[in-house]
Amino acid sequence: MARMYSGKKGKHGSTKPVRKTAPTWLKYSPSEVENLVVKLAKEGNPSQKIGLILRDTYGIPSVRTITGKKILTIIKNAGLNPSIPEDLKNLIKRVLQIIKHLETNRKDMTAKRGLQLTESKIRKLVKYYKAKKVLPEDWTYSTEQAKFLFR
Repeated sequence: MARMYSGKKGKHGSTKPVRKTAPTWLKYSPSEVENLVVKLAKEGNPSQKIGLILRDTYGIPSVRTITGKKILTIIKNAGLNPSIPEDLKNLIKRVLQIIKHLETNRKDMTAKRGLQLTESKIRKLVKYYKAKKVLPEDWTYSTEQAKFLFR
């Protein structure tokens, strides 16, 4: 698969292990892992950070192989699902950082192009999430609205 804007083919990052079962050396049961995920979600951690915390602190290599569910599914079942999906939230935060950079460096054309590309990705994601009914149909993106959401 080619990259969206770079004109290169590219390779994706690391691959997951082939193993589909939980490791034998793991001391946590599936219910304990689910409770840890819910506890970390209540503390305000996004699902990406929850996976890193479980891996680094608790030695849990993969929640899905142990519980049979993804982290986001466990969070949604507990009623703690976020209002805005994480990938969209990360893109909006990146736009805010680029805008802050452009306030001090007005002639940085590379950053302006990066802003255009990032906002294009946001519009594509919003269209996708509206089609999948993750976001409401009347949800709109604007930089002014984003400034109030994340500051």
